[in-house]
Amino acid sequence: MQFRIVIKSEIGKKKRVLIFLGSIIAALIVSGLFLAFLNLNPFQVYIAMLQGSVGSVYRIEQTIIYAIPLIITSLGVAIAFKMKFWNIGAEGQILMGAFMASYFALNYSFLPRFILLLIMFFAGFIGGAVWGIIPAFFRAKWGTNETIITLMMNYVALKWVVYLQYGPWKDPNAFGFPKLANFAKNAVLPELFGVHIGWIIAVLLTIFVYFFLNRSKKGFEIAVLGESAITARDAGINIFRTIIFAMVLSGGICGIVGFIEASGVEQTLTKDITGGVGYTAIIIAWLGALKPQWMVLASFLFAILIQGSSYIQSAFGISAYSAQLLEAIVLFFVLGSDFFTRYKLIIDWPSLLRRTKENGK
Repeated sequence: MQFRIVIKSEIGKKKRVLIFLGSIIAALIVSGLFLAFLNLNPFQVYIAMLQGSVGSVYRIEQTIIYAIPLIITSLGVAIAFKMKFWNIGAEGQILMGAFMASYFALNYSFLPRFILLLIMFFAGFIGGAVWGIIPAFFRAKWGTNETIITLMMNYVALKWVVYLQYGPWKDPNAFGFPKLANFAKNAVLPELFGVHIGWIIAVLLTIFVYFFLNRSKKGFEIAVLGESAITARDAGINIFRTIIFAMVLSGGICGIVGFIEASGVEQTLTKDITGGVGYTAIIIAWLGALKPQWMVLASFLFAILIQGSSYIQSAFGISAYSAQLLEAIVLFFVLGSDFFTRYKLIIDWPSLLRRTKENGK
């Protein structure tokens, strides 16, 4: 065996940061080579990406709007991941949260704004929670594979929203175009400092999840169950209830994202309301080591990358695919850095050289 992957002992924060910074530098070098191949100056493109994401008040606001759903969704999936429950269904939970919130927005717009938004908030939570309970029940009752079930439920939720968009909820005033009616003003999140108040919800949820995971009894039980079901059972933890509770919270928080995106951004319900946030949040949760404070930082870095990539498409005439490739290169190296903080690659050079000589003969 010429190659071996060995689990590292716990490394310090300083070394972890150095590995992360090294991955960013490597990503910039490889991306620079790709940009040079396109006859572009890499430094100009990188500066433009920063300008496009934080170069003005408006661009900063747009970056924050991108970051809000990433932060909240990563908080939601982190609760499930802490329990070793692989919730890949955040996309579906967001859609169902948006669906439930939209029902009240479209049918109860006569209510006072504060009351209606509060109802929509809890409706979004319930929509996501219900979509989280189903795979949780199957896992807790029969030990099914939650990865497959949560992933499949994403498509069920998507098709349900498409059915509403083309069917019973289709706006009769849209001249045949398959869309829902826009929300009334009462159902739209107000703005504070140029950004919808979803950012306040994100701050409050970050604080809540931090204390829940680190200071609460339930958070401790979820962590113990994630380490060992046998240990959890011996400690008197009700495994069935813990799994259900954790996924109610995980799915419900993701459902809140659906409410925020429907009310604060799209101001209606569409099948594209998630924008892939549910899948990106999985990466963010792992990069943040399931720690809320680090997930917030990772979310903003992703938002800067997304907003900056969008800007350089128009500034340099780069195609959307090229911009996405730049994002992918950065993600590849950042994820690689996470691998090297946990494992090390050992190469048996004498055996490798001997095998090479034998093949040469």
